[in-house]
Amino acid sequence: MKFNCILLTAGLSVFSLNALSAAFQLSEHSASGLGRSFAGDAAVAENASVVARNPALMSQFTESQLSIVGTFVLPDVSLEGESAPAYSSAEAIDDDSIAPNALVPATYFVMPIDDKTAVGFGLFSHFGLATDFPEDYAAGQIAGKTEIVTVNFNASASYKVNDALTIAAGLNFIYAEAELTRHAGVGFPLYLQANFGSTLGVVGDTEVAYLEGDDTGYGWNVGLAYDLDENSRFGFHYRSSTDITFKGDYGNELPAALGGLEGTVLPGSLNLELPAMAEFSGSHQLNEKYGLHYSINWTQWGSFKQLEAYVEGSDTPVFSKTENFSNSFRYSIGGDYQLNDQTTLRAGIAYDKTPTDPNHLSISIPDTDRVWLSAGATYALSDSSTIDVGATIIKGKERTFIEPDNLGAEWEYTSQGDAALVAAQYNYVF
Repeated sequence: MKFNCILLTAGLSVFSLNALSAAFQLSEHSASGLGRSFAGDAAVAENASVVARNPALMSQFTESQLSIVGTFVLPDVSLEGESAPAYSSAEAIDDDSIAPNALVPATYFVMPIDDKTAVGFGLFSHFGLATDFPEDYAAGQIAGKTEIVTVNFNASASYKVNDALTIAAGLNFIYAEAELTRHAGVGFPLYLQANFGSTLGVVGDTEVAYLEGDDTGYGWNVGLAYDLDENSRFGFHYRSSTDITFKGDYGNELPAALGGLEGTVLPGSLNLELPAMAEFSGSHQLNEKYGLHYSINWTQWGSFKQLEAYVEGSDTPVFSKTENFSNSFRYSIGGDYQLNDQTTLRAGIAYDKTPTDPNHLSISIPDTDRVWLSAGATYALSDSSTIDVGATIIKGKERTFIEPDNLGAEWEYTSQGDAALVAAQYNYVF
């Protein structure tokens, strides 16, 4: 069935897809790493979470280990804006709770085979986001519900080439699901009233776009670890990109007189490339008490230029959104202090550079440069079990930008994205 995506007139474009309109990468893989802002994570072999950050570190384990992690994310994404001048009847569009709290779980297992070989398995996530605006939100065309969840099933193996060098490789099976909704907002009914003498039944919370779907994909990763001496180690880890095609349902509640579907659901799809990423880390034990760690992370967001969604039987996108991301870097440095035989203390700081294009910012995820301030600790419960805790405060840079809707009106916002992260982890050696 071919869907006519020209609504009303040639001057009224389709409602833009704002899903994933900012960086949606997750770093929350361990409580131990969180305690130092994940500095040195490709070089520090503290527990089985090395499966996620650099499986070459599995060579450092002499016994099997299980790690279970839970990270609680409390975002504070504030928006302050004024109504678009074209919509004089609309009220101010402030909202400070567009991103809900979330729990990010992870599980890892490392098993040495002999003194050279080890295998590991992990269940974790590298990408995810969620924002949710009210159905009657004034700027409903450009902000509604946007959600993506990914789960990475990873299997890796490492081989110790010599006393200094270890190499590793792994395969990733990724499950992803996404959902997006957009509503008419204040502008669309006003447009219809002015141009057609009637709103045709369209009101602010009329659903103008709904898309949900899921898919699976495959990727690979490689890593290496090099011990300069007994107190210094360097690590490198690369994870490939993964192509995902979300296949599911597309629909809207627009009347047939506008070319709408009136609630009818059609097969729809959206292609997305989860970007490649790499990390270089160093770890140095300065003395028996103090350790210093650092990392540089790179993410290939430059491949994320355009989002387009289609319905079955049509070559014309029903959604189109220019993103124009750039490759981004993250820098972190941290340290640890061995307080006593049972307790290790950690702290770290990191700087995240946003990949977003200043000319294509969006309120769906008002992304910005961020600074991480972290602290954490490990406590040994026994010879075979430890617990890790970590906490981070993330402060985002304030940004002011204008985002147009599809009727030509411009909405101005000032945004700031902060967050608090709290994590706990249990490690058991077999």
